[in-house]
Amino acid sequence: MKKYLIIFLCSFFGKVFAQNYNVKLINDSLLKGANAVTRMDDLTVIIKSPSKAIVKHRYAITILNEDGARYAQYVNSYDKLVSLEKIDGHLFDATGKEIKSVKKKDIADFSANGDESLMTDNRYKVHNFYYTQYPYTIEYEDEQTYDGIFYLPSWHPIDINCSTEQSTFTVETASDYELRYKQIAYNAAVVKTIVKDKNIYNWQLKNIVPVKYEPYQPSWDEINTAVYIAPSLFEIENYKGDMKNWLGFGKFFNSLNENKQELPENIKTEVHNLTNKITDVKEKVLLLYDYLQKNSRYISVQIGIGGWQTYDAKYVAAKKYGDCKALSNYMISLLKEVNIPAKYVLIKSGDNKKGLWEDFSANQFTHAIVCVPLKKDSIWLECTSQTVSAGYMGSFTGNRKALLIDNDGGHVVSTPYYKAADNVQIRKVDAEISEEGNLTAKVFTHFTGIQQEDVNDLMHRATPEQKKKYLNETLSLPTYSVEKYEYKETKGMIPAVDEYLEIKSPFYAAITGKRLFLTPNFFNRSGSKLEENKERKYDLKFNVPYIDIDTLQIKIPAYYTVEAMAKSVTLKTAYGSYSINFSLANNVLNVIRKNERNEGQFSKNEYEKIKIYFDELYKADRAKVVLVKKE
Repeated sequence: MKKYLIIFLCSFFGKVFAQNYNVKLINDSLLKGANAVTRMDDLTVIIKSPSKAIVKHRYAITILNEDGARYAQYVNSYDKLVSLEKIDGHLFDATGKEIKSVKKKDIADFSANGDESLMTDNRYKVHNFYYTQYPYTIEYEDEQTYDGIFYLPSWHPIDINCSTEQSTFTVETASDYELRYKQIAYNAAVVKTIVKDKNIYNWQLKNIVPVKYEPYQPSWDEINTAVYIAPSLFEIENYKGDMKNWLGFGKFFNSLNENKQELPENIKTEVHNLTNKITDVKEKVLLLYDYLQKNSRYISVQIGIGGWQTYDAKYVAAKKYGDCKALSNYMISLLKEVNIPAKYVLIKSGDNKKGLWEDFSANQFTHAIVCVPLKKDSIWLECTSQTVSAGYMGSFTGNRKALLIDNDGGHVVSTPYYKAADNVQIRKVDAEISEEGNLTAKVFTHFTGIQQEDVNDLMHRATPEQKKKYLNETLSLPTYSVEKYEYKETKGMIPAVDEYLEIKSPFYAAITGKRLFLTPNFFNRSGSKLEENKERKYDLKFNVPYIDIDTLQIKIPAYYTVEAMAKSVTLKTAYGSYSINFSLANNVLNVIRKNERNEGQFSKNEYEKIKIYFDELYKADRAKVVLVKKE
């Protein structure tokens, strides 16, 4: 009876117990530089119909050391539209001997509610064997059922510092179903076979050595192997759509969100009271955006199709909160009330994220914003923030492709691009060095565009303790204290923040006999040096262009003169330009520094040239001046 039970379980989970996980069987090339090795990873998606898919995943990873332990934890999510069942797991020692298996009571189940989530049906299951006798192997298998195929899983067979013995991705559909897919950094053609009335697509990788992180590499989703799949026809919670092109994708969102822009009468009255005397359209937009920010806040609400469908305007008006979809829809409703057309925009958010792929219509989005098309330009609105300037997209949603939902469907558009002249840091320093080498300084800095984002967050989100910690760790000084700080914000399409600091740094300058050694560039030093003789796998990419201009006036002690002046430097390259100039007049040491970074992707063959440029910046920023006491 036990024998038949074992056979049944093997069949039920599709498990091949004969696989040998002995670490000695791993090729040496896969061990070198790896923290873990994926022994096998099989992801299978079975599309049953436009409204149902089964996803089966089985994988085994050998954990080689403590740094690889992050790969040992099983995590998978589920919600109203995606079930998660049949979780199975096993632990093997270095010889491949099984020493433990998963018990149902050991699988933790958590809500995905975060600090900004009011309601969500998203949950996740977690398991860990917490084994520390390296090396060892974990194996897991699970199965999910998708109630609707608006979103389908993708294949990512490579991870940082993890090698791969074998990974496969299989998709099964009916013979008459149109599957669409996009390959990234996968050089072979998909293997497609027809079995009876089914199409079977297969992608596979074998014996992939570890991938190392490289400074300034392009974003991970641009350079590493992945396969994304998407349906054509699909259904989800009684809504039907066809996303084989962006127009159809947009039409589906129109059907999801129609008849959700009616405002309650009291809000209509407030809107007209605010705007009736205003004739300028742009001014009306700014007034209503300010009204939105003052009368709502971001709260995530994600239940079932609510992950994509907005709550209506009356809901937001009553509750004074909403997620990105609901707040964007509410902003559009406010503008609609005063006859200003505005459009709902879907976007992939996050610093340095790439926008949508124009040639692959699929659910590539994580966020919603608003675009207000005007005659000369458009105003873009981030509706989840109570502090960001109207029109400013910044590093979170700027400089990328997005999908604007119009009456006829979806249209690919570009969000605002921020050039170097928009992302400026201008700093003026009035400082004094005492005979004991102590530094006191008054520092005024003007930040704009992307360069003001961190300081803006500091102003609006940080506690006094967090501000103090940040200020006392952010400057290029060995020891110092911030005695006073003030901030002033200027709203605008290119927002700005002014920062005023008073700083003391004891014994900043070193004293030896009658000489005083000083590094005059106090605050803005290049911190980047690249490794020697680095053989690159990827190109180098600089994502954010910027300009830094620093002017320092440093009063040196009376009776001291300059014995050795730092050398002025001027550099100009395709990657950026840099200059620093030193001079002395009336016992005041003057330093003028300008550093401009160019945006762009540069061949890995230029690595040595870029390294030399970075080294020269690093050295020039730390040039010393020697002061000597007059006889």
